Amino acid sequence: EMSTAGKGLTMSAEQEIPKAAATAEAEAPAATASEQEKPAADPVVTPWEVEGDVDYEKLVKRFGSQYIRPEQIERMERLTGKKAHPWLRRGVFFSQRDFDKILDCYENKKPFYIYTGRGPSSDSLHLGHLVPFFFTKYLQDAFDVPLVIQVTDDEKFLWKDMKQEDCYKFARENIKDIIACGFDPEKTFIFSDFEYIGHMYKNICRIQKAVTYSQARGIFGFCDSDNIGKHGFPAIQAAPALPTSFPHIFGENKKPYCLIPCAIDQDPYFRMTRDVAPKLGYHKPALLHSKFFPALQGLNTKMSASSSSSAIYVTDTANQIKKKINKYAFSGGRVSAEEQREFGANVDVDVSYIYLSFFLDDDAKLKEIHDVCSSPPLRY
Repeated sequence: EMSTAGKGLTMSAEQEIPKAAATAEAEAPAATASEQEKPAADPVVTPWEVEGDVDYEKLVKRFGSQYIRPEQIERMERLTGKKAHPWLRRGVFFSQRDFDKILDCYENKKPFYIYTGRGPSSDSLHLGHLVPFFFTKYLQDAFDVPLVIQVTDDEKFLWKDMKQEDCYKFARENIKDIIACGFDPEKTFIFSDFEYIGHMYKNICRIQKAVTYSQARGIFGFCDSDNIGKHGFPAIQAAPALPTSFPHIFGENKKPYCLIPCAIDQDPYFRMTRDVAPKLGYHKPALLHSKFFPALQGLNTKMSASSSSSAIYVTDTANQIKKKINKYAFSGGRVSAEEQREFGANVDVDVSYIYLSFFLDDDAKLKEIHDVCSSPPLRY
């Protein structure tokens, strides 16, 4: 059974209640449908689409989150005895909500768990998908806590032109890739929504009853032509943030906190969850947000599983990866030989270097590559 292939939870995009219905904690609403129709010059960041040159500083202000502070990273290292992950040190994971409360839980030996997930739109993960899973693996090793991983095969069926059986098949294939990331099999629960949703249904209904249609429309930008499944789905993605959605792990205990590592485009789902959770007697989930992993074509779009020319899949061979990099990867080289000699390469936009900044753990080696590539050639 897919629902027993290890132990893990789900994750998806989270959004906030409009100000008229917001709690005392003012957290900004997600992009609406009208915002998605802005000119190409304006970046689009929603749970389903990321396009344009994303300004993360503006995004943090718009979403109302906070930057991860150096003292939080230092405290985590001190409490766990483990060096901070390179993605924390380099600012790949850069934004947070209530991470201090998770560190308090760990220090005071109070229960908490980690929740993340995957929407299966292809039969293989790509490099961008590995970012939350590799980081989640680090968090589970550091904190030694339960993990739940939600595979939203239902979401892909509702949003994409895909057959139900294909969504289910992709879910099973993706779960194999997720298992290969090396999570603790005794503390990880991975589940398909199609298979497990009955166990969460009471909480799903509680969440749906606590959010009005007007609020959901304001948060997610739903329009009259959207199928009704889309309107109800946010509660499905929110439910794993409530520990009683997993009675085989937590029983009826509402006290455990939930930590959600995810890309920042998923934040709107969980802003909604953070508004609803206290009304239902639960703690607000805490979040750690990552930046986007760019497509081969450059920083203006994130890597997409539906575009083979923009993505490097975990099933690609070394030769296929080499060909994709050589053919599609955006280069930081200057427009002319003269500018290259004068300024060196612009590594800030060079996709090959950006990928190294994600996956090369050696800080000294990364700096060496940066300095060599960005410096003008030596003149004699």
